[in-house]
Amino acid sequence: MNGKIILDVVELVKDFGGVRAVDRVSFQLREGEALGIIGPNGSGKTTLVNLITGFVKPDSGEVFFKGERITGLSPYSVARRGIGRTFQMARPFYKLPAYRNLIVPLWSPRVRASGGKYGDREAVALDLLEEVGFERDSSVPFKPAGALPHGYLKRLELARCLAIRPELIILDELFSGLSLAEVASTVPIIEKVQEEGHSLIMVEHRLRELFRIVDRVIVLNYGQKIAEGNPREVMESEAVKKAYLGVEPEGA
Repeated sequence: MNGKIILDVVELVKDFGGVRAVDRVSFQLREGEALGIIGPNGSGKTTLVNLITGFVKPDSGEVFFKGERITGLSPYSVARRGIGRTFQMARPFYKLPAYRNLIVPLWSPRVRASGGKYGDREAVALDLLEEVGFERDSSVPFKPAGALPHGYLKRLELARCLAIRPELIILDELFSGLSLAEVASTVPIIEKVQEEGHSLIMVEHRLRELFRIVDRVIVLNYGQKIAEGNPREVMESEAVKKAYLGVEPEGA
C-alpha cells in the first residue's frame, strides 16, 4: 500500500473511572486502504473510534487527518473534514421516512465543499438508499425508520454515512445482528465503496467477512494494541490466540 497517510493515530489514551479503555494506541492508515480493528468485547474498539471521531475526548495522544490535527474536535467538525462513521446501534430519526433521514446530512456544508450535487435532495436520498440495497420501487424507502427491520436500519446507517461524501469511512460493527444472507449481500456494497477510493476502517466480530475486505488488521486487548498485520499473520499470533480466541500459546 503506497498511498499517502490519511489518518495518523498517535499514543491515544483514555481512562474511565480509573479503568484504562485505550492504552497508548498508535496506527496509521493510507489513502484507499481498508483496516480492520478486532478484539474481544471490552477491548476498547468502539472507544478508539469515538476518540478518532470526536465523541470522546482523549486524556492524551493525538489524531491527525490528512496532516491536520483533529484531536478533541467536535463530531461535527470531524465529519465536516471528511470522516464519516456508523454506530453499533442504529440512530435514525425514527418517525421520519427512511429517505428523509438522509436529507439532514445532505444539507451538510461538507457535501458542497467536496463537490457534491445539491439539486433535488429527495432524489439524491433515494439514489443513496438504492446504492445500499433498498428497493427503490418498493414502499420501504418511504416507511418510517422506526418501522424498518434491523437489516434495513444498518443499511440506512451506511447511507447516512455516505451522504456526507466522506474520504474516510469508519464502520462500527455494521454486520452486528445481521443474518448470514444479509451479511453476504452487504459485503459487495462495502467492496464497491472501497473500489471508489474511500479509505475504510471496520470494527467487526464477523471475521470471515471482515478478512475478505480489509488489507490489514490491528488487534486490541484491554485497551492495548497486541498485534498488527495482514489477517493471516495476525490470526497466527500466539498473543492473539490467547487474548482474542482464548487459546493458550503452545508450551504454556
